[in-house]
Amino acid sequence: MAKTIVGLYDDFATAQQVVQDLLDAGFADEDVSLVASDSAGDLSRQRNIADHDDSTLGTGTGVGAGTGAAIGGIGGLLIGLGALAIPGIGPVVAAGPIVAALVGAGVGAVVGGLVGALVDMGVPEEDAHYYAEGVRQGGTLVTVSTPDHMVDEAVMIMERHHPVDIDERGSTWRETGWSGPEIDTTAATSAAPQREFTPTPTRREPSEANLDVVEEELVVGKRPVEQGSVRVRSYITERPVEETVRLREEHAHVERRRVDRPADDADLDAFEEGEIEITTTREEPVVTKKARVVEEVAVNKEVQERDETIRDTVRRKDIEVEGAEAEAGTTGYRHADDLDFRTHYNSYYTNSNYTYDEYVPAYRYGYGLTNDARYQHRDWGDIEPDIRRSWEQRNPGTWEQFKDAVRHGWERTKETVRS
Repeated sequence: MAKTIVGLYDDFATAQQVVQDLLDAGFADEDVSLVASDSAGDLSRQRNIADHDDSTLGTGTGVGAGTGAAIGGIGGLLIGLGALAIPGIGPVVAAGPIVAALVGAGVGAVVGGLVGALVDMGVPEEDAHYYAEGVRQGGTLVTVSTPDHMVDEAVMIMERHHPVDIDERGSTWRETGWSGPEIDTTAATSAAPQREFTPTPTRREPSEANLDVVEEELVVGKRPVEQGSVRVRSYITERPVEETVRLREEHAHVERRRVDRPADDADLDAFEEGEIEITTTREEPVVTKKARVVEEVAVNKEVQERDETIRDTVRRKDIEVEGAEAEAGTTGYRHADDLDFRTHYNSYYTNSNYTYDEYVPAYRYGYGLTNDARYQHRDWGDIEPDIRRSWEQRNPGTWEQFKDAVRHGWERTKETVRS
């Protein structure tokens, strides 16, 4: 369900900035409206709206009226403005979808007035009368129609520019003779059930303000970070080798020799058919391969630990209270302390280029250090770097001139605590 957010502003420039901020935040042109009093005709002249006179405005017709979607900076906003005359309010300029509710079917035919247009947008009739009176008295009205999830953002933008508190302003108007609206409780509009109305809250000064002192602390952890890797890969290579081996080989050799001798008994015994077979052999190389482990490669991780000192800065949000009442409110501060500081100044700094009043903040700054839990029960040498940094943030380049006064104030506080 869409909701209508309405804000009334005393001057046109502020309302114009509200419109620009809404558009910059993503609200659509067709959802933002503006109605501003133009009794003096200044806005119409800026828009170069011409060719109309007082008699035309008096009859309730407007020249140049239109929906004008171009709402932006000064140029864009005025381009989208149309001039109208609203009964009971007078000349106005308007832009955005509210113009359609102010103008009837015929161009310039104002119907229902501003109150009726606001009621059609979901604004309760009593509130609509207040807003219409605000425009009549010179204010500028801004409305935006928004879905539920963007309501808070619209309210924040409109509140940032300090809208008029219509309840408070209405009381003022009544005191000056304004009778207020006559509400018809039986009246209803077709648009009212479809929208919800959210008045823009008005910023008021709180009766009490709380400020937090925020301090950072250094938290050092550790995490593993990959810094490199060792990859061991095994692979096979081949290389030529040679060995020399002696091989034996037999060959059959037949030799026929001519002889001439008488045959003996052995020859006669062998004088028969037969055969002799001789087998020859040869050696050939036989190659086998035998694997041997000749080297080992061991892969492991060596873990080493080391100490590393981390140096960084941490921030602290301090609360500094300025003014005479704040200085006099230093915890435990007494008139005797002020006399001691003046005596110290007269002893050491009368010839400096600074007056006693210029040294007082340094004395009191040191005096208040023991109220800080960070510096209690510590020596000056331990706390001086922190004290110097805090002093220099507010008084750049003056630590060397005032550090002895700060230390005297700090030591004075310790003496007071001991006494």
